[in-house]
Amino acid sequence: MKKILSMVVLGLTFVGFAFTTAPKATTFKVDTKKSIVLWNGKKVTGEHSGTIKLAGGELSLSGTDLTQGSFTIDMTTITSTDGAGARLEGHLKADDFFGVEKFPTANFVITKVTPAAAGKLTVSGNLTIKGITKALSFPATLAVKGNSLTAVAKGVKVDRTKYDIRYGSKSFFDSIGDKAIDDEFTLDITLIASK
Repeated sequence: MKKILSMVVLGLTFVGFAFTTAPKATTFKVDTKKSIVLWNGKKVTGEHSGTIKLAGGELSLSGTDLTQGSFTIDMTTITSTDGAGARLEGHLKADDFFGVEKFPTANFVITKVTPAAAGKLTVSGNLTIKGITKALSFPATLAVKGNSLTAVAKGVKVDRTKYDIRYGSKSFFDSIGDKAIDDEFTLDITLIASK
């Protein structure tokens, strides 16, 4: 009987220890005024770049480790910063590209985070554009200071053709010549969030 009682006490002690030592998850809300997405798209004859604003998001940390999160991009805020102006912006918002009237937002949901080095990690998740969801992974950095955090991912490559954005793609139009636009565009994502 003493042996059984000892095993029960030991088991309960282990369970209690497991529950008391697990770090509590902390949620940080993305500040949409301070966070930003920079985009860049290349073509045979040059490139274009601009910004897109965030519509919201949350990141969860266990201790100092990023464990989960998501963010939403407001596709209606696509702007060009390279001087191409309203004509390019209108085309990017049209059905040929992002179809923002029907799909005003895009979003990314984290499915896995793999630590790489101090403050560096690989983020994996699902990116949804135009109602189509595809897996995407990229390197990122995370810095936590007090009640705020900054998460940055630079040069995130997105293959637009996976989201049914085929305009100007050599993958679908062989004879397009020097009017071809690269299938991949890149994003520099900066998320600033606070508790």
